[in-house]
Amino acid sequence: MFAKACPELKMRFLWLAIGYALVVLVVYLSLTSSPVDPGLNIPYEDKVYHAFAYFVLMAWFSQIYHDKFQRNMIAMVFIVMGFMMEYLQSFDPKRFAEAGDMLANTTGVALGFGVALSNAKNILLKIEKMLLRS
Repeated sequence: MFAKACPELKMRFLWLAIGYALVVLVVYLSLTSSPVDPGLNIPYEDKVYHAFAYFVLMAWFSQIYHDKFQRNMIAMVFIVMGFMMEYLQSFDPKRFAEAGDMLANTTGVALGFGVALSNAKNILLKIEKMLLRS
């Protein structure tokens, strides 16, 4: 039997809606022919963005799902998603798939997974308690 999402979350629907919106945003930014360029001009800038995007996804969903099996499955889904986004980019003449981006995506998932293993996995719960206290 599967464990439920973090049972203490009272605003679970909102947190999931935000999480799925983040997934949609990452998919859109991964597949658009005109990717956003903030122009920071730092070395390996696009790799930093890839890692950050997948870190945010993994860290966000690890706030909602604390069960070990669910956390592992979420990590696998995001790793596969990262590979699929790179593969799908190869069909756009303005974009191309890069192994380095796949590695950056996976690194982001691994860093987000670290959040799930720390006390930081309860940040949403703490935010919720502050919001509902008033």
